[in-house]
Amino acid sequence: MIVENNVPLQPYNSFGIVARAQHLARITTEADVAAVLNAAEWREAPKFVLGGGSNIVLTGDVKPLVLKVEIKGLKLIDDTPRAWIVEAGAGEPWHDAVEWMVRHGYPGLENLALIPGTVGGSPVQNIGAYGVELQDRFESLDAVDLETGRAFTLDAAQCAFGYRDSVFKHVRSGPNDFGLASRALITRVRFRLPKPWKAVAGYLDLERKMAETGNFTPSPQDIFDWVCAIRRAKLPDWRVLGNAGSFFKNPTVTAEQCADIIARDPKIVHYPMDDGSIKLAAGWLIDACGWKGKSVGKAGVYERQALVLVNRGGNADPVTGGEVMTLAKAIQTSVYERFGIRLEPEPVVV
Repeated sequence: MIVENNVPLQPYNSFGIVARAQHLARITTEADVAAVLNAAEWREAPKFVLGGGSNIVLTGDVKPLVLKVEIKGLKLIDDTPRAWIVEAGAGEPWHDAVEWMVRHGYPGLENLALIPGTVGGSPVQNIGAYGVELQDRFESLDAVDLETGRAFTLDAAQCAFGYRDSVFKHVRSGPNDFGLASRALITRVRFRLPKPWKAVAGYLDLERKMAETGNFTPSPQDIFDWVCAIRRAKLPDWRVLGNAGSFFKNPTVTAEQCADIIARDPKIVHYPMDDGSIKLAAGWLIDACGWKGKSVGKAGVYERQALVLVNRGGNADPVTGGEVMTLAKAIQTSVYERFGIRLEPEPVVV
């Protein structure tokens, strides 16, 4: 295990924000985690776990020791009458892992194709798209407690999954609290891919693809290809135009609150939830406030999707984290003033 000093982080965050890690250790095996925690110089040092950098906004240089997770590996570990169980290293690029599973005949995650980031970040965010969330296909994960050095395994219930939420996003506030934010490093994730496979194609964009193609019994590869095409048409490629994907969570309101908003804005996009609440489309709210295509400094709102904030400065003159957050706060203020709804950012601000 080698600790590098003064490492540029621009290549390691999808926004392309210029920042540096004072110290960075590349974690390619579980042994590397143990080596960091056993080293007198680093044992008590604050630490920051970095995966694909697709869900962070860097507002300055990172002073804690950056643990860059690069653990690889993809394999089928069990094949039962009810499911395939596939294990992936936390450092595997998420999209590559999904593509590998579909190609090898282990479908179930194709609706989550082309999401940026790494496998290790997927349970932290409980990523979801086009009718599927990670928790729907999750078996278990392995992680290391960065305070004690203890390795542990969590199942779905222990991960406490919620909408773009998990135990890994909450700080422990007491002895009986299980919050693992800034405390756990995920090393491997296992997925339960149900048999027999059934297409999840009830999402409007996928229904349109079925109608366009006349294919109403799509294969896993069809769903994978359609999702990739839909995402490429709507969302910018972070390698070309830096971004962190959807910047705000879709807010949920009561049926009464939704009815009040509909009375003022009948076209608002909303989705009834199983618990009786109503999910509102954050992108629609932002667009309704006139932000689509607007900029603050080098931070802008993407022209095709108001939910995505982008780096208009490119690599030569990149956006700063401060500009991104100034834009985000201005959007939050506009939406609150018009709709009385507080938008919550998805990315972690560092």
